Amino acid sequence: MTDLKNGSVKQANLNLSRTEIIERSLAKRYRAEKRFRCYGIMAIVFGLMCVALLFTDIISKGYKAFAQTYIQLEVTYDANILGITDLNDPQQVALGDFQGIVKQALKNRFEGVSGRKAKRELYGVISNGAGYRLRDRLVANHQLLNQSETLWLVADDDIDTYYKSMGSDAGPFVGRMSEQRQGWIEQLTEADEVELRFNRNFFVQGDSREPELAGIRGAAMGSLFTLIITILLSFPIGVAAAVYLEEFAPRNRWTDLIEVNINNLAAVPSIIFGLLGLAIFINFFHVPRSVPLVGGLVLTLMTLPTIIISSRAAIKAVPPSIREAAIGVGASPMQVVLHHVLPLAMPGMMTGAIIGMAQALGETAPLLMIGMVAFIVDVPGGFTDPSTVLPVQIFLWADSPERAFMEKTSAAIMVLLAFLIVMNTLAVILRKKMERRW
Repeated sequence: MTDLKNGSVKQANLNLSRTEIIERSLAKRYRAEKRFRCYGIMAIVFGLMCVALLFTDIISKGYKAFAQTYIQLEVTYDANILGITDLNDPQQVALGDFQGIVKQALKNRFEGVSGRKAKRELYGVISNGAGYRLRDRLVANHQLLNQSETLWLVADDDIDTYYKSMGSDAGPFVGRMSEQRQGWIEQLTEADEVELRFNRNFFVQGDSREPELAGIRGAAMGSLFTLIITILLSFPIGVAAAVYLEEFAPRNRWTDLIEVNINNLAAVPSIIFGLLGLAIFINFFHVPRSVPLVGGLVLTLMTLPTIIISSRAAIKAVPPSIREAAIGVGASPMQVVLHHVLPLAMPGMMTGAIIGMAQALGETAPLLMIGMVAFIVDVPGGFTDPSTVLPVQIFLWADSPERAFMEKTSAAIMVLLAFLIVMNTLAVILRKKMERRW
């Protein structure tokens, strides 16, 4: 009897010890899961902080580029200075010294400036592009010849940088500004003859050696034409390849090899596609360099794997019952694909295409290899006009020594990020609106 009681006690103690071990093990597992969850949250917070820091740095440097310094001057369209006697003569107008009347207006505003160096500094207060604006005004209104008018003209980039920094806590950025120039700006400020206005030139003009005249329109149009070529080629080819591989291709070693190569191409560095485009499209087919046509062909090669993979995933997501029901009512395999599978898979395909286009919009390396790094002043008007794209424009400005180009670089990055955010948001919206749940 005693042995029976002792056995029962031992068994109870053994069960108790097992329960304690299990409870301790569960508690340890729960603590590990909490730590893992905490590490994940910390990683997400750290990533968001890095992104916020990056965006803050870009915006803090680039928002000033959306404003431009203008200086008020009274300009006289003196025919003797311009060297124009007949405004209907295009050659006289083209050779007219319009920058000379800007210099004369500056001398009239700041009397007593003498010496070659002082005059050169004075003439540099206004942008070199002011003469083109005066020429356009005179051509549009011939009555202005030998007349005077008060205009707001774009200031030089050094003046622009100095004036924008006058209210900062660190004080104005002097840079190459002499004390005499600083005194002139203070005089204009006291007389309310200098102000900041919206920088319209940044959006309507092409690239320029002068920072105050440089704009992104040429690069934006180049990106637009390049993306049009890319989407017109990559989307139908990618969808057709995905449909064939998923619906019609036999399962053998060749299709397996093709699938492996498509997946591998999606991970190939983008500069390799630039080398491929250089070798095939430019050296073999002799397509002109630095045009949207060759840029679109190269980006088509780069985005095809992304579109094919996303399109195949969208086709796989269509339930087999849809195909079986269509075949059951007498539809042919082609009708099943065209009338049932493709419409249901289209949201996923379009999402993949938009993501591929967003990737192509931000690419720089492959376009550098085909010559789209050239300095292009004129805004392209077609697919075969010389042009550059926004990422390459950012690359060019970032390599420029002038401080004013730093603002332009950050502002162009902001515009590019805005396009990317819009395209990704559009992909999400299309997905939500067009997708069907089974």
